[in-house]
Amino acid sequence: MQGKIIKGIAGFYYVHTAESGIYECKAKGIFRNQKIKPLVGDNVRLTVIDEAKKQGNIEELLPRKNALIRPAVANMDQALVIFAAAKPKPNFNLLDRFLILMKYQRVPVIICFNKQDMVSEEELRLLKEVYQKGGYEIHFTSALEETGILRLRALLQGKTTAVAGPSGVGKSSLINLLHPEAEMETGAISAKIERGKHTTRHSELFALDGESYICDTPGFSSVYLPELEKEELKDYFPEFQEYEEGCRFQGCVHIHEPDCKVKEALAQKKISQIRYENYKCLYEEIKDKRRY
Repeated sequence: MQGKIIKGIAGFYYVHTAESGIYECKAKGIFRNQKIKPLVGDNVRLTVIDEAKKQGNIEELLPRKNALIRPAVANMDQALVIFAAAKPKPNFNLLDRFLILMKYQRVPVIICFNKQDMVSEEELRLLKEVYQKGGYEIHFTSALEETGILRLRALLQGKTTAVAGPSGVGKSSLINLLHPEAEMETGAISAKIERGKHTTRHSELFALDGESYICDTPGFSSVYLPELEKEELKDYFPEFQEYEEGCRFQGCVHIHEPDCKVKEALAQKKISQIRYENYKCLYEEIKDKRRY
């Protein structure tokens, strides 16, 4: 029988099958010996041990389309990264790190700013400007007012989507609206530090319908950059590309070089100052890491 892993906890894997529902499975020792770890989202072949108790063994992992490093899930078509428009205010450096990691793993990203009810139209426009120039799809929602949910659901149609974001941004509340059966715990925000408790401890896959899945992943407060050379980093900022062919020096990294068209575009506000400052910060981080 074939199925898809929808949750993994303490060595048990919960596999959803079209024919008979969900089975609690153990993975065969061969996976440990080959140092292969089954992931949420994996398609598997299983053997039923006890039909009454819905227990089985995973016999084989079927070929993966992809396997993400962070979040650790497989066979994703896209990622939906959720940040709050306010409370907590967006950490753009953290968001840019996530976007770089997803691009490195060749996973398209939809950016969602939740809690749009807490900011003005002007603030929403400025948020959109930061990422629109990089070609990213940006979406605004309010879980509190239940706005933007239908359009968000349309973006997820027919796809398997990894849903990620820091704690306290309303990720669980949005997933509850997209998929009410999830009945997820929603964490109260600490008014003192304006951060949420980590309410999601395991990745879990939910079927929105027969062809659309969302995978909720644990909240993150940091994202490590993938193994990049500092000269490669500019390729992860798509808004630079239309200008860099005009730079005087081939291989210009758009920091100290003269006659740099990217810096000219920045001065003309064609590139976001926030994105460029994060680029410089991450460039220095990679440079310092290589030094040591």
